[in-house]
Amino acid sequence: MNQSLEGAAAPDAISLVIPAHNEAQNVVTVVRAAAAVLAELTDDFEIIVVDDASTDGTGEIARTALDGAAGRVRVVTHEQQRGYAVTVCDGLRAARGAILAFMDGDRQFDPRELKRLVGLLDSADMVAGYRAHRADPWHRSAVSGVYNLLVRFGFGLRFQDFDCGLKVFRREVFDAAQPLIARSAAFNPEIVLKAQRAGFTVVQIPVSHYTRRAGRRSGARLKPILRAMRDLVRLRIAWSRVDVTLSGRSVPLTRRRAPTQPQRTRDTSG
Repeated sequence: MNQSLEGAAAPDAISLVIPAHNEAQNVVTVVRAAAAVLAELTDDFEIIVVDDASTDGTGEIARTALDGAAGRVRVVTHEQQRGYAVTVCDGLRAARGAILAFMDGDRQFDPRELKRLVGLLDSADMVAGYRAHRADPWHRSAVSGVYNLLVRFGFGLRFQDFDCGLKVFRREVFDAAQPLIARSAAFNPEIVLKAQRAGFTVVQIPVSHYTRRAGRRSGARLKPILRAMRDLVRLRIAWSRVDVTLSGRSVPLTRRRAPTQPQRTRDTSG
C-alpha cells in the first residue's frame, strides 16, 4: 500500500456504497474500477450496490461484476423506488467497514479519487469532494447553486457543493448523525452539520466530474427539489432542539449564545 498522504490511511475495512437506479450500462465499469482502487488501500473492503427499484437488471448485473471475487460485492434491493438519500443511507447502514464511503454509480466520478479522500483521513474524520468543474446541464447546476446558497446562509456552513456524490468518513461520523431528519439531498449538509457540532474534523477537496456517458439522469426534477427544500426547513427548525449523542455525551446543535461578558476571540477559520 502507498504510505504517502494521498493513500496513507490503511483502515482495517472500507465499505463503499454505490447508489444505482437503472445503471445497467454503468454499474460494471464503476464496480470494477472501484474494486481495483480499494484493493490498493486495504485487503478488507466491500462494495455495496443499492439498487433503487431498477427495471433494467442493475442489481443482477452488479452481483456478477467481479466474477470470481463476487463476495466483495453486496447488493441491497429496493422493491419500490425510495430516492437518492434513502438509497445511500440504506447502503451505509448495511456497511460493515470502519471507513464508510459513497460514490454515485453513473460514471461521472473517477474511482481513483477515493485514494486521495481516504488518504486524508489521517488528519480528518470526514472528507467530502466538491466538483471543480461540474459536467451537468446548466439547469442542474443552477438548481444546485441556489440550494447550496440556502444551506450556507441557513446554517452557516462554510462549504460548497454539498450534494457532491463522493464522500469518505469514519463510521463514528455517520453514527453521530443518527437519526437523520432529511430523506432528500438535504441529508448531505445534515451529516456535515452534525459532524462539526460533535467535534469531528470535516474537510473538502476538489474532485473531477465527467459528462454522463450512458443511462438517464434522474435528478433536478421538481418533486425531489421540493422535498429537499422541505427537509432544509425541518432541519433548521429542529436545529435548536436536537442533540448529537456521541460516546455518552450530548452536543447541542444550536449555535452557542454570546457570552454575557465581553470576550476577545480569534478567527482561525482562515
